[in-house]
Amino acid sequence: MTTTRFAPSPTGLLHLGHAYSALHAASFVDRSGGDRFLVRIEDIDRTRCRPEFEAAILDDLAWLGLAWEQPVRRQSDQMNDYRTALDRLDDMGLLYKCFHSRKELDDALSAPHHRPMMGPDGPAVTGTDALMPAAERARREATGEPYALRLRMAEAVRRTGPLTWSDRSHGEQAARPELFGDVVLARKDVATSYHLAVTVDDALQGVTLVTRGEDLFQATHVHRLLQALLDLPVPDYAHHPLLVDPETGRRFAKRDRSLTLKALRDGGVTAAEIRKRVGFG
Repeated sequence: MTTTRFAPSPTGLLHLGHAYSALHAASFVDRSGGDRFLVRIEDIDRTRCRPEFEAAILDDLAWLGLAWEQPVRRQSDQMNDYRTALDRLDDMGLLYKCFHSRKELDDALSAPHHRPMMGPDGPAVTGTDALMPAAERARREATGEPYALRLRMAEAVRRTGPLTWSDRSHGEQAARPELFGDVVLARKDVATSYHLAVTVDDALQGVTLVTRGEDLFQATHVHRLLQALLDLPVPDYAHHPLLVDPETGRRFAKRDRSLTLKALRDGGVTAAEIRKRVGFG
C-alpha cells in the first residue's frame, strides 16, 4: 500500500507549481488498491501563516478534483509529538543550546583561523557552544535570551554510521547530513523546525512515498539521519523537477499573484485546463 502526501504552508495562495506537486503526489495513489493520499498543513511559522490561506488551499485542491484522507494534520497542533522527539535526542546527548546571534555566528565563521566546511546552505555551523565561554552561555540562559537548539552532527553521524535512501527520480543515494553542520531543530520561541517536524509527521502518518520538489532534495540528507536516530521507518522518495514559467524560465512562486489558482479561477480557467497545463490532463 502506498501513502503519499501534499504538505503546503499556508503563507500564501497556491500557484501552478503547487498544483503540479499536489497532482504529482496523488498520481501515485490507486484508491481501489487501498492507497492513501494525505494533505498536511505545515504551519509552524505562526508569524506568516494565515487561516484564510489554509482555507483557500483546501478549496483550491478540492476544485482541482483531489480528495484526501481526513482529518488534515496541522503541525501547529502537534507540538507534543515534536517535543517527544526532541526529548529523545536530548537524552542521547545530541542537542545543545546555541545563544549566538546571526551576526556573532557570521563573525565567528569568517575569522581567519576558522575554515568551516561549505554545505548546501552555506558555511556549516558546528560546535558553537564551544565558541562561547560557559559563563557567558549561563548568563544568557539566565536572562532568557533567545537560542537555537542544535544537533551535534558529528556525534549523530558517528552513532548511525553510513545511511542511504531510495529516490525514484535519482536512484540510490548516500546520505551526507554532515554537510549541513549542527542543524537547528528548534528555537526558544519555535518548538520545532521544518527538518524535525516533517520527519516526525511522515512517520506518524505512515507516509511510504515522499514526493516533493527538487529544491528539497538536499534536505533529505538530514531527514534520513533523524529517521535513523529516532528509529523511524524510511519512506521512498521521488523528487520531481520544479515547474517553471515558460515565458520567463523562472520557477513559480507565491509572489506571482497573476498565476495563483485563485486568479486563474477568477479569470475563467477551468480545473481541467489547469490539470492539462501542468501535465495531468
